[in-house]
Amino acid sequence: MSKKESFKFVKYLWRDEEADKLKGVDRLVYRSNKLGQDLTLTNTGGGNTSSKLMEQDPLTGAQVEVLWIKGSGGDLRTAKRDGFASLYLDKVRAMKPLYLKNPERGPKTPVEDAMYPMYSHCVYNLNPRACSIDTPLHTFVPYRHVDHLHPNAVIAIAASVNQERLTSEIFGDEVVYVPWQRPGFDIGLSIEQLVKDNPRAKGVVLGHHGVSSWSNDDKSCYETALEIIDRAAEYIEARDKGEKNFGGQKHRALSEDERRHALVELLPWLRGQLSATSQSGRRVVATAQYDPKMLRFVNSVDGPRLAELGTSCSDHFLRTKIKPLFVDWDPAAGDVESLKSLFLAGLAQYRKDYEAYYNRCKRPDSPAMRDANPTVILIPGVGMIAWGKNKSESRVTAEFYNCAIEVMRGAEAIDRYEAMDEQEAFDIEYWPLEEAKLRRLPPEKELDRQIVVVIGAGSGIGKAAALRLVEEGAHIVCVDLDEAAANATANGIIAKYGEGVGVAGSGVSNCGPCVGLVCDITNRESIARMFEETLIAYGGIDSVVVTAGIFVPPDKTGHIEDRLWDKTFAINVTGAYLVADEANKIFKRQGLTANVVLTTSANAVVAKKGSLAYDASKAAANHLTRELAVEMAPLARVNAVAPATVVKGSAMFPRDRVISSLVKYEIDFNEDESTEALREKLANFYAKRTLTRTPIEPEDQAEAIFLLVSPRLSKTTGHVIPVDGGLQDGFLR
Repeated sequence: MSKKESFKFVKYLWRDEEADKLKGVDRLVYRSNKLGQDLTLTNTGGGNTSSKLMEQDPLTGAQVEVLWIKGSGGDLRTAKRDGFASLYLDKVRAMKPLYLKNPERGPKTPVEDAMYPMYSHCVYNLNPRACSIDTPLHTFVPYRHVDHLHPNAVIAIAASVNQERLTSEIFGDEVVYVPWQRPGFDIGLSIEQLVKDNPRAKGVVLGHHGVSSWSNDDKSCYETALEIIDRAAEYIEARDKGEKNFGGQKHRALSEDERRHALVELLPWLRGQLSATSQSGRRVVATAQYDPKMLRFVNSVDGPRLAELGTSCSDHFLRTKIKPLFVDWDPAAGDVESLKSLFLAGLAQYRKDYEAYYNRCKRPDSPAMRDANPTVILIPGVGMIAWGKNKSESRVTAEFYNCAIEVMRGAEAIDRYEAMDEQEAFDIEYWPLEEAKLRRLPPEKELDRQIVVVIGAGSGIGKAAALRLVEEGAHIVCVDLDEAAANATANGIIAKYGEGVGVAGSGVSNCGPCVGLVCDITNRESIARMFEETLIAYGGIDSVVVTAGIFVPPDKTGHIEDRLWDKTFAINVTGAYLVADEANKIFKRQGLTANVVLTTSANAVVAKKGSLAYDASKAAANHLTRELAVEMAPLARVNAVAPATVVKGSAMFPRDRVISSLVKYEIDFNEDESTEALREKLANFYAKRTLTRTPIEPEDQAEAIFLLVSPRLSKTTGHVIPVDGGLQDGFLR
């Protein structure tokens, strides 16, 4: 049986035909990516890998031994070469006597933390990547390759009351055990001694932390990690309690329709409560999960007890906090309003508990208390809602609590689950080195944490607005009547900015920085469904931008049919009203300031022949803007942009209309010219009518839209901003 075939619970992804083409650091990157691709092996951003390689010193030209190790804050699945730190191995090893000669050394001493900045004196080839806090482990294990991972199966053993006995029972002398100790020099030296004392050992279980494996061959190191994890998973699954997991079921899950209704009502309200009570007043973004595994836990007898114990692995509670908020709601007896009442009481108690935890455990040099709100909320019958500063962070938080649940399931199957000691948990959560990692994060962008719905995002101004707003950090819901066009814009954004990282599997609102949705704005039900999908995806809405519109030219006699007149007003006026009205319902539940931006036209104030229905509808849209500003105040601001004719990229200027306009204005053209070339000719003609003599493009409108949804014009509402290049006939009077 091949190695690949021998594993039951992990994925064997190594391919010799791929790896053999690589050398040195590139093989380390390959190994790391393969480990990271299997979420049963380690969580997003967790774990680290290393290789000790011979390199040429850039100064002397001599061959030197270099420790390449995954950098701090990186992710194994996505790491590239530049994600790895590089250190002169002899210099790192020279730090050992400096540490040992200090009589006050220890895992939680100032001496321990003082060692970390010294790595900067060991950097090979001016590599700017900060190294992992697990660097001593990789340094002092006397093998060329080391993999350190956080697999659920092994952490379940490491979070059991009898973790040391279980390690010996499952692995014999092939895997040693070390009790929980904060990462650093002290534990690195302890493991070094364990390896010397146990020459047959090929790995170590670290209490409440994870597992490390080693070998002098990188493929063997990879396979050893899989062997250890697979053996742990097999031991647990043989003892799994099936329907009796977590004490069995206590509550029934809501039906799909009931759950959707509950989430649509609850999510924006929860978002408003959490954002309003957060330390900074900043908004949060949701990931909702309600797959069978999650529902099994939240509906169980032991779910509340286990959740209250808190998480077990240091990597977990850095995302999920020391424990989640479990709302003790009976889905069979209560309604959403009773759930809200329970949540308010639970949130108040959670914040008190967190403050008490901080005050019990804080040290003289501890950073100030962080936001006391929960990042994970568990609701019987409904599932889990995870929160973060953006979608990627909330998805990772959800992933981490999924891991915590699997750890609890495994530990309860083979023994009894044991959460990490409270003081130890605090010392990790508020560790100065973790605080330094947070400070290295880039500053937030202007629209970070914002969720913006752009209607008409399939082309023209809407597409340009979506692209402009995502640059500033906004989550974009790309909406269009043409579903393919909406998805094309969304996919373009994902291709440029990435999908983010997060939970895989059914029942998870697993979108990234944007999503494409279809909507007919002349149909209130269609609008409501679109907003429901937005709430399920992100948890709320901050701004709605309506760029969808229609221009119907009159027939050759100058007449426009009644049905086309009605259609023009249905889209350009009534549709905008329906969107704003449905959005306002959500804004009120959310209780946070919000924005609506409509798109009108310079034609709204310039009467001209040939566009009667369009011009009249845009004039109505101008006044609709003002009326909505009054109706939706003070919570929401409502403004509009009024472009002059935008030809470039506009769905309202198909080829036949462009040609018709060129003929009308007696502009020379050839039938074989491309549509874009014809559009450019027409745009240049319109530009000559303006004071600035420049074509009006979608990006010009997008910039104005950005200003209106940003805080920069936070005192502006009920106004229509012309973006027309300077049309004298359009001047207000």
